[in-house]
Amino acid sequence: MSIDWEKEVAHRSDELINDLSELVSIDSSRDTEHKTSDFPLGPGPAKALQTFLHFADRDGFKTKNVDNLAGRIELGDSDDAIAILSHVDVVPEGPGWETNPFEPVIKDGNFYARGASDDKGPGLAAYYAMKIIKELALPTSKSVQLILGTDEESEWVGINHYMEKETMPETGFSPDAEFPAINGEKGIVSFRVNFPTPTIGLVKKFESGIRPNMVPQNADCQINLANISADDLKAKFNDFLAANKEIKGSLEINDDVAEVRIIGKGAHAMEPFNGINAATYLASFLVTLDLNDSEKLYFSFIANDLHLDFAGKHLGIANTDAVMGDLTLSPNIYEYDENKANILLNIRYPKGDTGDTLTEKINNHLPENVTAVIEGHNQLPHFVDADDPLVQALVGAYRDHTGDDTEPFTVGGGTYGRILKHGIAYGAMFPGDENVMHQPNEYINIDKLLKSTAIYADAIYRLIK
Repeated sequence: MSIDWEKEVAHRSDELINDLSELVSIDSSRDTEHKTSDFPLGPGPAKALQTFLHFADRDGFKTKNVDNLAGRIELGDSDDAIAILSHVDVVPEGPGWETNPFEPVIKDGNFYARGASDDKGPGLAAYYAMKIIKELALPTSKSVQLILGTDEESEWVGINHYMEKETMPETGFSPDAEFPAINGEKGIVSFRVNFPTPTIGLVKKFESGIRPNMVPQNADCQINLANISADDLKAKFNDFLAANKEIKGSLEINDDVAEVRIIGKGAHAMEPFNGINAATYLASFLVTLDLNDSEKLYFSFIANDLHLDFAGKHLGIANTDAVMGDLTLSPNIYEYDENKANILLNIRYPKGDTGDTLTEKINNHLPENVTAVIEGHNQLPHFVDADDPLVQALVGAYRDHTGDDTEPFTVGGGTYGRILKHGIAYGAMFPGDENVMHQPNEYINIDKLLKSTAIYADAIYRLIK
C-alpha cells in the first residue's frame, strides 16, 4: 500500500498550525513560585499539558493525564508499544525578542514563538503523524504512546513522576533534536561552585543567567562609586567595549552607584561556543579595576578559568571520545552580593567520565576554600549503535523523504530519548538549520514542520505496521 504522506499532511496543515498557535500562546515555563497541589510546577505547564491532551480527546484518541505532571496519548491496543517522548514546557522567554514570545507570528514562512522548535512544534508534528495513521485506519501490529512531560527544561520532575506511576515502553524516540537521528547524547551535569562570603569593596552586586541550560545573554553589576570616579569608570568601560566589538554594553549612574550591563548572545548550553557569555565578559572587565582580594578571587576565576574555555581545560576536565566528541563547559548562572558568591557550571560530557570523576577533577583545580558540588540530577551518556534496526528504520524514512545521506550523530543536548532503554532523538531540525532553541526569536520553518510531520508518519508506521 503506497501512501502519499506529504499529501496527507497538507490536508491537515491549517489545523496543525492552528493547534500550534494555541499551544505556544501558553507560557509553560516552570513556575514553582505559583505552584499548588493541582499545579505542582505552576499553572503554565499544566495548562499546556491539558491543552495538548484536549487536542487528542477531540480527535478520538485515548488519553491520560498523570497528576498534571505528564500525559499520554495512545494509538492502538497492543501491549507491544513504541514511545514518542515530547515535552510541553519551555525555557523562560529571556531578553532580545522582537515580538511577544507568546503571541505567535508568521513571517517569511517562519513561525515565531517560544516553544515553536523546542518542543511544541515537533511534538505536535509527531502527534499529527499519529493522527494521520489513525484517520487512514492503517493496519498495525504495535501501538504508539505519545508521552508528554512538563519539566524537560529543568529537573525532569514530570517524566520521572510518570515513570513512577506508569509503565514506560523500552523502544522509541524523542522529536526534540535533529534529523537524520541523534543516536548518542552526552552526559549532562551541573556543578555549583561556592566561594567564601565576599568582602564587598568595588563590586556591590553581580548577577547573570536564567537557567542552567542557557548561555546568559545579559550580565549586570553594581559598582560602588566611592571607590572609583564615574569618569574613570566610563572611560575604562568604553575602552573595553571598543576592544570587544562582539558585545554591547551600557553604564548608568544612580547617585553613588554605577549600573553596568553587558549584552552578549544567548545559546543552548550544549553548544556554548554559539553564544556570547555576557557574564564572563563582564568579569573580564571588572578584573581591570582595583578589586580587593575577595573580589579578585571570584572575578579572576571567571575571567581566567572560565572565559572562552568551552572545553574546560583550566578546570582539568577536557575530554574527548572518538564517537561522542568533546566535553563542553558552559558557566551559566552567577550570584554575587554581600551574602553569597557562586557560579553554576553546566557540563556536557562524553563516555569516559562520571559525576564522581568530574567532581574530583574540578575540585582539584579550584582555588583554596572554593568547592564544587553537583546540583540537580546527573544524566549519564546514552548511545545506540547506528546499525541498530530502530536507527536504521528511522533514518531510512528520513532519507526516503529528503534524499539526504547524512549519518546519525552524537550531541551535547539531553532529550527524553535517553530515558528509553532503546531510544534515540529524531528531528525535527534538519541538517544545516539554524539552532534557535533557547534563543530569542525562536522559530520553526512551516514547510519544514510539515515535512517533518510526513517523515514522522512514515517512520512511525514503519515501526508499528
